[in-house]
Amino acid sequence: MPRFKVLIEYEGTRYSGWQIQKNARTVQGEFHRAIAEGFQTKKFELYGAGRTDAGVHAVAQVAHLDVITKLTPKLIQYALNDHLPADVNVLKVEKAALDFHARHSAVARSYVYQISKRRTAFGKKYVWWIRDILDVNAMRAASELFVGKKDFASFTADDPEEKSTSVLIERFEIVEADDLILARIIGSHFLWKMVRQIVGILAEVGRSKISEADVQRMFTTPSNKPAEFTAPPSGLFLERVYYAGDAFPNELTPLFPV
Repeated sequence: MPRFKVLIEYEGTRYSGWQIQKNARTVQGEFHRAIAEGFQTKKFELYGAGRTDAGVHAVAQVAHLDVITKLTPKLIQYALNDHLPADVNVLKVEKAALDFHARHSAVARSYVYQISKRRTAFGKKYVWWIRDILDVNAMRAASELFVGKKDFASFTADDPEEKSTSVLIERFEIVEADDLILARIIGSHFLWKMVRQIVGILAEVGRSKISEADVQRMFTTPSNKPAEFTAPPSGLFLERVYYAGDAFPNELTPLFPV
């Protein structure tokens, strides 16, 4: 059965995340319906590179699709988009090696979180509006504490007794762009709610309610603070999935302006 690499964007507001679930609308579920309708078959496999949470968006999610078809990659793209809802879109399809796996072959992922410094009429679904004035320099300094291979047990809803909470964060950058504060985090992989809990804690640092020393202690002593201050999903985007030979991005600019 041939394998195809599928590049996908979606607006996650209406979905309970990527992973298919019973009695819930998911992005993967929409793909299963589109594949079954578009190819008139139930014999296919679709695997995503990451399980985005409910309400989280994706600029470039990657999946691999195994399906028997004589269609070219471009026609596969058209066939899928013809049966997908307007808030899910296939950007590109290409033939992939049989040993390519969207998740297991990935070497890193990057997420971008958008914080708005002002109330917005148009960008509410794509930002977290924080009324308080944030100390961005303090947030940037605290973000350096997350870089490296560390135990993120305090920064996830996953059970540390059931899976490893050790994650390698390769880069963390925070910049201001007009009315937005942008945070990009690049890592080997990410745990459930990890990015949102990190951003929530950094927002508290920006409010001067949590210190760098407090953040440092969260790595050595289990803490419920990150869960308490979990940032909303609206501002979070899966920016890109990286494979061997891919370069990390340079300039960090708004994904959607407010």
